Amino acid sequence: MKIQNIFVVGSGLMGSGIAQVFAQAGMTVILSDENREALQKAQENIAWSVGKLVEKGRLKEPQDTILERIQPSGDLKKAENADLVVEAVFENIDLKQDIFRRLDEICKPDTYLASNTSSIPITELGAVTRRPERVLGLHFFSPVPMMRAVEVVRGVSTSEETMLMGAAVVRELGKEPIRVESDLPGFLLNRINLVSYVEAIKLLERGVATAEDIDKGVRLAFGRPMGPFETGDVVGLDVSCNALKSIYQESREDRYYPPQLLRRKVRAGQLGKKSGQGWYRYDENGQRL
Repeated sequence: MKIQNIFVVGSGLMGSGIAQVFAQAGMTVILSDENREALQKAQENIAWSVGKLVEKGRLKEPQDTILERIQPSGDLKKAENADLVVEAVFENIDLKQDIFRRLDEICKPDTYLASNTSSIPITELGAVTRRPERVLGLHFFSPVPMMRAVEVVRGVSTSEETMLMGAAVVRELGKEPIRVESDLPGFLLNRINLVSYVEAIKLLERGVATAEDIDKGVRLAFGRPMGPFETGDVVGLDVSCNALKSIYQESREDRYYPPQLLRRKVRAGQLGKKSGQGWYRYDENGQRL
């Protein structure tokens, strides 16, 4: 089965980025969200991002050609002809399970259902459908158009055929699949990355170093393009906090419990770039002050 028609649920930072990379790969995309304002903002962000990539010579096709492949919609029923659905909504298991139940009723029997979740077990999403063997995780990293790794995650019932399809689709996007053979909380890369993020926050809490120096040290010593706080602001403090909570709730490993400073910043609405303030402050164009 050739994967050509894509349906993306959720038009936030991750959903819009996922829709963009599928369109750039020549696939037809419906980007769905019940919030019209969110959809409008997503379209604007995608247009800006594609425009920049075309400007820099990283895309061969004109901007309009790519954008024409993305159709916004507020109706989940438009998923009826999709070959692959990628869910990218808020990290809440009840919400995600409800969406998967509805998609299972709407979609063709041979449609694959994927989640971009960073921490919720794929098994629990597949369990509410009649096609658990065709349910998998496709965990992209932010910013989606730039990051090349995608975790292809197996649930308990996910078939090998589905895993191979997921890996093949990721390669079609120009990215590299990282197979995760067990959907333990946090999967693979987040379990590694979030531990260092938690430690960085704890060092900041104790006054051992500033966020700026921790970020600078990580960049210069480990060759990373961004430090943990810079990355945290791009991803969103709320996203990281929810991912940590999800891992902790299932694993009960203390190393994944969100630090107090992170929890307080989320409560204060300091969510990173998207809110204008996180670990750093940003202007209305997202430029660091």
